[in-house]
Amino acid sequence: MSKYIIRRALSLIPTMFIIVTLSFFLVRFAPGGPFSSEKKVTEQVLQNLLKKYHMDEPLGKQYLRYLGDVLRGDFGPSFRYRDSTVNQLIAQTLPNSMMLGTIALSMALFAGIGVGIVSALKQNRWQDYLAMSFAVVGISIPLFVIGPLLQLILGLKLRWLPISGWITSRDGWKTLILPALTLSFPYFAYIARLSRASILEVLRSDYVRTARAKGLSERVVIGKHVLKGGLLPVVSYLGPAFSGIITGSLVVESVFAIPGIGRVFVQSALNRDYTLIMGEVIMYSLILVTMNFIVDIVYGFLDPRISYK
Repeated sequence: MSKYIIRRALSLIPTMFIIVTLSFFLVRFAPGGPFSSEKKVTEQVLQNLLKKYHMDEPLGKQYLRYLGDVLRGDFGPSFRYRDSTVNQLIAQTLPNSMMLGTIALSMALFAGIGVGIVSALKQNRWQDYLAMSFAVVGISIPLFVIGPLLQLILGLKLRWLPISGWITSRDGWKTLILPALTLSFPYFAYIARLSRASILEVLRSDYVRTARAKGLSERVVIGKHVLKGGLLPVVSYLGPAFSGIITGSLVVESVFAIPGIGRVFVQSALNRDYTLIMGEVIMYSLILVTMNFIVDIVYGFLDPRISYK
């Protein structure tokens, strides 16, 4: 197991290298540039800007220079936010998005698994139909509808929660509840459907029938045998879900005025801010491959049939 973990961890290095390389050249070959939308400037001023950011050098030399900076943990200066580096912008916004995403995914995980278990054990009963109908609604309704609806009901009508802001405001941690609830809704729906389908499949397996034939109580059968196998698809979903819930929080951040990385990422793409785009792509990719690595390790503890050789 330890050898597999080491090999799997080392495999992240070429993966990230490929991501950085492809992203660098794709961004450079895209139409436009960081200074293409500037007000009309003289050719001399434009050449000075290109020289300042080493963009007058051959593309191969630019790539090697950038690769060396990334290995040192330096993503370079932002072309648009002249007073800040990419490292500073990511450090200011990524923790907010990660905090919101972690809370939202935790809510979706516990609620989704709970609903999936109840739905599977009460198959074709009213509890099952109610839970799956709720899950379909969560998948179907977009976040830009769910967010304002929760703001209207829980914020403006009932006045239970603040409708916008961040934890640095006077409302403190209360500002996290509505955006986290909004962001967790579609993930809760997917997890509920995944866990229900997987648990139903495990309930029909031979080893569960054998466990019941031995006289084990239903609680032991469900807790010890069914859940370990039934939650494997949910575990595999959590890797990309964690990355997606952070990168996909733009709508929620806009609706609830959250200073997260989503809005910065979209703005950097519109501005052709090469270094900021690259820095955010690298961070998102690192989160994704790291979470997939953790999921692979957790798989081995949940399913004894998996052998790491």
